[in-house]
Amino acid sequence: MQDFEGKVAVVTGAASGIGLGLAERFAREGMKVVLSDIDKGALDTAVQALRRQEHDVIGVVTDVARPEAVDELASRALEAYGSVHVVCNNAGVLNSASTLWEASVRDWQWMFGVNVWGVINGIRTFTPIMLAQDEEGWMINTASIAGLGGANSIYSITKHAVVAMTETLYFQLKARDAKVGCSVLCPTWVNTNLKAAEEHRPDELRNPDQAGNATGWDFLWQRLEQGTSPEELAGFAIDAVKQGLFYVIPADYQEDGFREWADNLINRRSPVPMRGRST
Repeated sequence: MQDFEGKVAVVTGAASGIGLGLAERFAREGMKVVLSDIDKGALDTAVQALRRQEHDVIGVVTDVARPEAVDELASRALEAYGSVHVVCNNAGVLNSASTLWEASVRDWQWMFGVNVWGVINGIRTFTPIMLAQDEEGWMINTASIAGLGGANSIYSITKHAVVAMTETLYFQLKARDAKVGCSVLCPTWVNTNLKAAEEHRPDELRNPDQAGNATGWDFLWQRLEQGTSPEELAGFAIDAVKQGLFYVIPADYQEDGFREWADNLINRRSPVPMRGRST
């Protein structure tokens, strides 16, 4: 997909971090952008900032874990702009639950609801719309470098699911010779506000002893603060769409980690943590 001018993009998790970086970049490419997020205050701020730069954008508060909310997001996008050409299923959450058996059912439900069902809902809602338009279109699903190689946390399990879903979407779109393509975005360390995700965790999915802010994993929050800027990552994503690339992996990632993981698989050895990866 080469021509962005006048086209329409929908970005979830767009009030900050990677999502805002994508929304800003699409707007600079001349696109009309629908920003979606569960955080109304931050979403309003992001929309106002882009409008001050004279970009054509709207904001829609959306809980991507709820299918009906994503359906409403699509309706609002079509009502405002008449079509949708690029969809970024980007919303994601992370909490500090440690082992699989120590994590509560609510921890599992929250992370799978946003990270996995958020992408499922985006695919189910927006793919038929883009196919019916019979125009060039693209879907970007945000996974993580943690979704490649061996999994080592609930977060990375959810991101493996996003990679697998997007690979499946790729094959099925190809089988239809569709004008719609897709990419899976696999960032390493990015300066995002994932730590604040707990603040917007639904009350019914909070643990009884949970105050609302994640604790622990201080090293992770520090690494994120030192990571790549969302703007730079958005540039990788735009280039991938223009070049028709499927796997979007920052150039600074050391490929030795992939080779070691694949070598262990081929030789039936036990898994080891992938070097240079996040959670």
